[in-house]
Amino acid sequence: MAAPSRAASCEDFAEFQELLRVMRTIDDRIVHELNTTIPTASFVGKVDPGQTCKELYESLMDAHTNRERIIKNCISQTSAVVKTLKEEREKAHEDAALLKQLRKEQTKV
Repeated sequence: MAAPSRAASCEDFAEFQELLRVMRTIDDRIVHELNTTIPTASFVGKVDPGQTCKELYESLMDAHTNRERIIKNCISQTSAVVKTLKEEREKAHEDAALLKQLRKEQTKV
């Protein structure tokens, strides 16, 4: 179960959440994955359980690594936007739209 190939964008938070939901599929279906990975008695001779478990483990680790990378990247991007907005806010104290945008980005982080 590979991770989606599309680039993660932090601009649209709902889209980002959907991407994470899709990337969590392997975790959500772990019982099914284990049941299909570990052979039943009738298939023991045809399938190497050690190899299939290793492949499942690698798949899980890849999924976790990709999710962590995407989350950290989004936090970094959003934090940079917050920093910029805070600097702008220091210059324009009365700008309500700027304050609203700053709060929105802070909520994302």
